[in-house]
Amino acid sequence: MRVILAILLMLAAPLGAEERVPQSPGEIRLTFAPLVRQAAPAVVNIYASRIVERRSPFADDPFFGSIFRDFAPTRPRVQNSLGSGVILSANGIVVSNYHVVGEARDIRVVLNDRREYRAEVLLGDEEADLAILKLEGAEDMPFLPLRRDDPVEVGELVLAIGNPFGVGQTVSSGIVSGLARSGAATGNARGHFIQTDAPINPGNSGGALIDVAGRVIGVNTSILSRSGGSNGIGFAIPAALVAQFVAQAEAGADRFVRPWAGLTGQPVDQDLSESLGQSRPVGILIADVHPLSPFAAAGIAVGDVIEAADGTPVHTPSEMIYHMAVRGIGAEMQVRVARGDDVRTLPVTLIAAPETPARETVSLGEGSVLPGLVVARINPALAEEMALDLRAEGLVVLDPGPWGMRAGLRRGDRLLGIDGRVPDRPAEIAPLLQRAAPQIQIDILRGGRRLALRFRS
Repeated sequence: MRVILAILLMLAAPLGAEERVPQSPGEIRLTFAPLVRQAAPAVVNIYASRIVERRSPFADDPFFGSIFRDFAPTRPRVQNSLGSGVILSANGIVVSNYHVVGEARDIRVVLNDRREYRAEVLLGDEEADLAILKLEGAEDMPFLPLRRDDPVEVGELVLAIGNPFGVGQTVSSGIVSGLARSGAATGNARGHFIQTDAPINPGNSGGALIDVAGRVIGVNTSILSRSGGSNGIGFAIPAALVAQFVAQAEAGADRFVRPWAGLTGQPVDQDLSESLGQSRPVGILIADVHPLSPFAAAGIAVGDVIEAADGTPVHTPSEMIYHMAVRGIGAEMQVRVARGDDVRTLPVTLIAAPETPARETVSLGEGSVLPGLVVARINPALAEEMALDLRAEGLVVLDPGPWGMRAGLRRGDRLLGIDGRVPDRPAEIAPLLQRAAPQIQIDILRGGRRLALRFRS
């Protein structure tokens, strides 16, 4: 509290003023208490439980998986998690982390005044580590506004509110110590984070990071600490991205759809900057552009350097993806592009990854050589879902099925041929397998390596 008081007095004093002790009762009573009273009722505790299967360590092994499938049958168990959330609307829309409520079957939300509500997940996304919930039967709830458009700056005073360690609602203070941090969150989360030195402990996940005006600037997600304690670097998901999640959830979406870039690139470092004739390193050098990409439609080509999006400099592909996600599908983004000495701003209309050509998904039945095998035709939407190469084409395995797994197939394998014949459509798989039986060879591409799987049907 002494540190907080000193900071507030320093901010209140004019530049050049001499240091002095508080002179009046008003100065002595400078405090965050009014801000906490305003914000605390909208920060909730979340108790979630999910059913998880205890999997055999051989479950994914193509050989031992089938041998030990019935040796030690798995038993489901209940896994509980504790976290925090923030109420964002009077009708009970709540944001939290995906790792707190994702795949939970029972979610209980407890307010600061001890009222309890059941909740359901409207939309969740593991990659962003965000989930939007709706409280059942909630009306006239206390809520906090999102700070959507006003840029956050390094050095701003912030408060982190949550339920660390399950001890009850707790408030910690700090400053914004960094922006645009990528790849620093836990689990599968990837993104563009606000960095803070406000302590964020286990149970704070999903809680609010607020500014001195009581607006949510971020949702606390993790802490990076060598000791495992709170003396580390905290990360929060920016409110601008949360706003897009809320908008899609209220529109009825059950999964978060990001705009599709349809390009690959690399950050411009010092060496690239010199070869490009830049005065300083800036932007992303484009290495490939898909023909259906909205950037290709705007006239952007291989070798161009994307320097800024909507006036904000971009330095990495993840920053670009973040700015696109914040704008949302259907929005027009102004992209500053350099091609040699020619620098211009081009409008790019953001779209979802196209379903062209159609997937034509086929699932082989019981009478086939590999029953349960599911194959689809690759298009940009499927390639993005399965993290395939930008230019990936042909057919891909969505599910190998029990017999396909025993033969060595995996989800994500690209089918190159069956006994030397190249299938063009998923519907051709079953006839080709039947024709090749009983001695079958399937050529696949996995992780950039070409493999030949031989088995007897």
